[in-house]
Amino acid sequence: MDRIESMSVVVSIAEAGTLSAASRKLRMPVPTVSRKLSELEARLKTQLFQRSSRRVSLTDAGRSYVEACRRIIEQVDDAEKEASGEYRAPTGDLTVTSPWGVGHLHLLPLSCEFEKAYPNIALRLLLSDRVLDPVEYGIDIAVRIGPLASSAMIATRIGSVRVVACASPEYLAARGRPKTPADLVDHDCIGVDETGVPNNWKFAKDGAEIAAPIRSRLTVSTSEAAVQAAVLGAGITRVMSYKMEAARSLSE
Repeated sequence: MDRIESMSVVVSIAEAGTLSAASRKLRMPVPTVSRKLSELEARLKTQLFQRSSRRVSLTDAGRSYVEACRRIIEQVDDAEKEASGEYRAPTGDLTVTSPWGVGHLHLLPLSCEFEKAYPNIALRLLLSDRVLDPVEYGIDIAVRIGPLASSAMIATRIGSVRVVACASPEYLAARGRPKTPADLVDHDCIGVDETGVPNNWKFAKDGAEIAAPIRSRLTVSTSEAAVQAAVLGAGITRVMSYKMEAARSLSE
């Protein structure tokens, strides 16, 4: 039995969630995938997956084994790439996904610089506010804001963002600056909502959540539109900090 191949099969099954999905990824018949898994479990004398009619899930032993397999496969890949000289001139395809706003404002400019530095890498950007499945879409790197939906993913923190309430200097000069969330009810607020008009914004204080009633005279379906409206003096909006910082840098 080829141990590296068996490890690759187990890792593919764990990432794909089903034998059929793993077979498509490996370009290997489902019976072959099933046989290789059974042979490996027999050799290890332990069950790596719990099987159901629709999906498979890792056992505790399987989870530890898959993590070890990932490290071993990565080391083997690194050794082969180093021996073949790939690290001297990186080549290949790279697929990256991120939310539309982050991708448009930050990832796209960085990608252009990346392409200049690594001309032999074909970069594919998937900018979407939907959470795309890495296996289904062949994604290598996913940039996310917030907690991970799956603990099986490996995450590295690259920054932090916060939600901020902002308005143009002209609006604040004319209407005054709210000092507490309760003051927002006396201001023109720009809501972001695709389904209807929001009637409050949520804030956190001392670990508790506060719902502040707002008067939304203008509601838009995207935060980008809300930022533009706030810049034009239409009122106060509440968006991710990086979106307002980008608008501020453009106006300076």
